[in-house]
Amino acid sequence: MSSSKKKIFVGSDHAGFSLKQFLLVSLEKEFPHLKFEDCGCYNDEPVDYPDVAKTVAEKVGKGEGSGILICGSGIGQSISANKIKGVRAAVVWNGTAARLSRQHNDANVLCMGARLLGSEVALEAAKIWLATPFEGGRHEKRLALIRKIEEGNV
Repeated sequence: MSSSKKKIFVGSDHAGFSLKQFLLVSLEKEFPHLKFEDCGCYNDEPVDYPDVAKTVAEKVGKGEGSGILICGSGIGQSISANKIKGVRAAVVWNGTAARLSRQHNDANVLCMGARLLGSEVALEAAKIWLATPFEGGRHEKRLALIRKIEEGNV
C-alpha cells in the first residue's frame, strides 16, 4: 500500500477482538484509499485494554493518523486513549453519534463497545465516522478550549 494513504490505527481488547476483525475486513473493502493498521490484540486471550488504547492513542497523538478502539463497552478504551495529549476519543453507539463526534468534536479516535453494538451497527457507525469531516466554524472555539485544558492553561 502507498505510504501516502491516510492511516487508521485499529485496536481492541479480547472482548472486542471479533468485532475488530470484522471491521478491519469490511472497512478495508469500503475505504481502499485508507491504510488500516491492526495494533492488537491478535486473539481472544485476555489482555488489558489500556495497553492497546495507549498504542493506538500515541500514534494518533503524534499526528500519524486516526484510530478505532473496541472493548466490551468502549468506555475503558476511551478513558485510556483520552489520557494521551492530542487525542479526542469518543464512545459512540450509532451512526448519529459517530457523525456528531466528527462534525462537532473533531474526534480522532472512535471507540465502540462490542458487547453493546451489533456488528452491522458498529460497521455503519465506523463508515459514517470515517466519511464525516469536521465542520469547523463555531466548533473551533470549543476545540481551542479543550486544548487549553489539555495544556493546563485554564
